[in-house]
Amino acid sequence: MSDALMNALAEALADLVTSVDTCDDDVLDPDTGVKWLETTGYLLDRLSPADRLTLSRLLRRAAARQPDGAWRDDLLRIPEEFGLDDDQHELYCDAVEHLERRFVETVRDVDPATPVPSCPGWSFADLVKHHGTTHRWMEHLVRTRASERVWSRDVPLDLPDDTAAYPDWLARSAAATLRTMRGVDPETPMWSHGADQRVRFFPRRLLFEAVVHLADAELALGQQPRIAVSTAADGIEEFLENLPYYSWLAEPVGALPAGSIRLAAKETGATWTIVFGPGGFRWTKTAGEAHVSVTGTTGDLLLLVYGRLKADDARFVVSGDRAVLGGWLRAATF
Repeated sequence: MSDALMNALAEALADLVTSVDTCDDDVLDPDTGVKWLETTGYLLDRLSPADRLTLSRLLRRAAARQPDGAWRDDLLRIPEEFGLDDDQHELYCDAVEHLERRFVETVRDVDPATPVPSCPGWSFADLVKHHGTTHRWMEHLVRTRASERVWSRDVPLDLPDDTAAYPDWLARSAAATLRTMRGVDPETPMWSHGADQRVRFFPRRLLFEAVVHLADAELALGQQPRIAVSTAADGIEEFLENLPYYSWLAEPVGALPAGSIRLAAKETGATWTIVFGPGGFRWTKTAGEAHVSVTGTTGDLLLLVYGRLKADDARFVVSGDRAVLGGWLRAATF
């Protein structure tokens, strides 16, 4: 979606909401107005924290284009009235807490030796250990405000001897991580392995660690992963934003011949166009021309990006040069 279109839609939304909110009772039935605004609020609540922040900024820009006066003041109140300015850091922490609860419930009663096909060579014990190690590592980084890389192997794990106790260990590790992250100003500068060199990088990164590894567990158990559309879309963008900073991905992607991929979410119409090759790596939230196009649900596209689903899966519609898609997926598998 172009910047011009996003600005136009934000301005239209602002005008419509303010018109409903300020309309005289003899023009619009108050109960109808409340219903309309409640429906709008419900839909906006389903946006990811990142999208809520983006919409808040767009609405404020729309208000700033109006002359001083009551109308402009009413427009400026919209982000606060719909909670768009709620603490993004805390929203991500809340989402992580919810996902970790689901993760622990999913793996608790599974035989630790059960294989995880989407992570070749791993068992459930390996999956839970890996995810808990990520928690311990990130908690250490944020608590110490790391100014340079610290390897996870150098962080104490306090791992139980009994693999059956791993789920409870993960639950304790997640609780400690969230306590630490919630207690620090998200704008605090520190080292991270991604684009954003602040504390706020970590709960968002940790959310998608949880989303993908919960999907690993669910797929291994023959269950269909349940990923909210807004979360999946945010996950695709988080992955693409940080890919240039992940050397183990950036280098093989940089070695690919020129190519482009369009991902299209069939339930929302959202699109992402990825371009790579000798000219560099870039992506946009637009339906640009591409060598190959993949259409699927947003959640399935996220799992495709992370290599958890294959491009030949029946849930995807692929058109164009499949070799380009295959090369990308082999190079960019997380």
